[in-house]
Order: sequence, then structure tokens, then C-alpha cells
Amino acid sequence: MSNITRRGAAAAAALALAAPLAFAQASGPIKVGVLTIDSGPFAAYANLIEQGAKTAAAILNAEGGANGRKFEVVVQAHSGTPAAAVAAATRLVQQSGVSLLLGQTLSSHSLALVPKLADLNVIFIDHYAQSMELMGKGCTPNYFRVNTPDGVITKVMEDYVKSTGAKTWNLISPDYASGHSFSKSFQGLVGSMGGNVQQNLFAPIGTSDFGTHISQLSKPADAIMVTLFMSDGQSFAKQAKQFGLFDKYKVVLGNGFATDFQLDAHGDNVLGVVNNLSWTADLPGERNAKYVKEFVLATKRFPFYTDADVMAALEVFRAGVVKAGSTDAAKVRKALEGLKIDMIFGKGIEMRAADHHLIRQAGMAQVVKSPGGKNVFVMKAVKSGPEIYPAPNPECKAQ
Repeated sequence: MSNITRRGAAAAAALALAAPLAFAQASGPIKVGVLTIDSGPFAAYANLIEQGAKTAAAILNAEGGANGRKFEVVVQAHSGTPAAAVAAATRLVQQSGVSLLLGQTLSSHSLALVPKLADLNVIFIDHYAQSMELMGKGCTPNYFRVNTPDGVITKVMEDYVKSTGAKTWNLISPDYASGHSFSKSFQGLVGSMGGNVQQNLFAPIGTSDFGTHISQLSKPADAIMVTLFMSDGQSFAKQAKQFGLFDKYKVVLGNGFATDFQLDAHGDNVLGVVNNLSWTADLPGERNAKYVKEFVLATKRFPFYTDADVMAALEVFRAGVVKAGSTDAAKVRKALEGLKIDMIFGKGIEMRAADHHLIRQAGMAQVVKSPGGKNVFVMKAVKSGPEIYPAPNPECKAQ
């Protein structure tokens, strides 16, 4: 047999072996890669992200999955640095064969991941990072986002900030991409109303002693904005209570600070704080009510906004897969651009084609004491997506 004939026979054999594998991949489970952080202040909430993703997948699987295929969640933990997030995402794609990435991705993680998505040939639906850069230079074709970025959160706060009459503000934020992004956005809001920011502080991730920061924030101002997350936020709230910091202000606002999944841990340390809250269990709509009911049955707890954002990411991906008839990244990407989706946030929620952002609702809520003595949220404002999302940034190259 000639070399050409032997090569042809070998190629035919390889195709014959590959065909069943390709068919199995096309008809088998759709693997979803979930990134979690196993060290530092975000580690305490990794289990919530995993539970939210697995519960959302189970709910969608009970509805038939996507094109008859079920979702399978694959979790990959890492140490919490951008490089570690990229390495973990690469393992999920190359070793586990996932078609979708999501999970605990800080803004710095997402910004590190987006340039890698084309080579990885995978869709990343962000439900975690808030940086505005991901609506501009950080846009890439395979990147989508369903949660509310910093500029949108600021827009939600606009009417409330104006109604307070506060003219002088102090700010404290985490010293990484999202903290700086939100600080810049909020300073712009205050300035547009004729106010000014007197103290604009940044705390490293993992700060345990906020004494120096609290001392600086004790200088007189009408209002304070706290953008501290996870265990950092809890440490700050506890120490602020000890020093009576919040009593010095007429207004205390939070961004990702007094959140629903941290409310019990905060105790009375955040009473009175008005915080952005993008979703609640009593949001109107049959789809949302069904999700909440099934989530409670599965987990024996009510879903938090972080759970809802994970569910939204999977609902969006399912809609893209169904329309595309495939999990191929290029086909799903094309299917999602401009698609209007019926989901837990409402009917006909648009995935904007220009920048791959879900144009969804967001709101604000205040922490109050219920008649039964439990700390709860009372909604102060809810705004629809078209009211709060900025026009697409011309620097975005999502298409």
C-alpha cells in the first residue's frame, strides 16, 4: 500500500472514530463551567455561587434543558487572583469541555479573561463583575453580562441621592477595578448635582482593621457611600458600629455592602442603610414566582440576588442555544445579539447587540427592622432597564 493510500485510510479511520464522539458531544449534556474562589474574603460565599448554579441548572433541566440536552455544572475553584481565574477557566474549557463560563468573577478577573475568550472558543456570561470598562474597551465578541454595572447602579441611585439633599460625601471602596470604577461614576453623579466628595478612600481586599479609614471618614460630611463587599464589608460594618460612624451622617448608602445574602451576618450593624438591590423574590411575574418556589423547595432557603443573576445567566444561554440549535460559541453569540428573552426579570428582556449587555431592571432598598424583629429590606425604588442603561460605548467591539 502506498504512503498516500495509507494516509487516506488512517484519515478515514480517524473520521469514523471521531463521528460517534462528535454525535455524543452534540447530544450529551451541555457543560457549564463555574468559577469559584477558595481563599480570601470572597471564599465564604463560593458555596452560594455553586448552589445557585446547580439549582438553576436543575430547574432548567426539569423544563427539558436546551434542545433536549441537560445542563451539567462543573465547578473549578481557584485562589482569587486574575491569573488564577484565567488558569481555572482554561482548565474548564480544555479539560472539562465546558460551553459556558460563569461564576465568581471580580472585575479584575473578567478583564483578564475577556482577551482569552476567542482562543478558548467559549461564551462567558458575567453575572458578577461591575466595572464599566467591560462596557467599553473590555468588550469582546464572546463576552456577555447580565448583572448591573457600576454606571447603571449609579443611575438607579440618582433620584434617591437627589432627594436626600446631601451636598458633601465621603466614599470608601475596595482598591481594585470595580471599586475605582464605581467611585469615578459616583463622584460624577455627586458633581452633577452640585455636591462634592471630601474623602475618597480605597481599602485593600482582605482588610481586617478599618480604624484608620474610620478615623478619616469621621470628618464631617452629609452622607457616606460604602462600597465594600463580603467579609470586608462585614468587618467594616462591625467596626463602624463600634465607633458610631454611621450616626455622624444624615444618609448612609451602600453598593454591594448591605446585601441580602449578608443581612443576617451584618445584624444591626447596617440598620438604616440604603443599598442597591437588583432583584427581589417578590418581583412581579409568573416566571419569577415559579423560580422562587422551586428554589426554596430545592434548597430550603429563599434565593438571593446573586442566585437570581446566576439563573439569569443560564436562562440567557439557554435562549441562545435554543435559537442557534447549537452550543457552538459563534452560533450562540450570533443568536443572542438583540434577542428578547422571557425570563425571571420579565418578558422580552433584551440582550443588547451592540455591547452584549442585558437591559434589565435594578432597584434600591433600605434595611429596616420588621415587626417580628428580623432585619428585612424595604424597596425604595425599582427602575426598568431602558431607564437606567447608558447608550452603547463606541469603544466597545462586541461585534
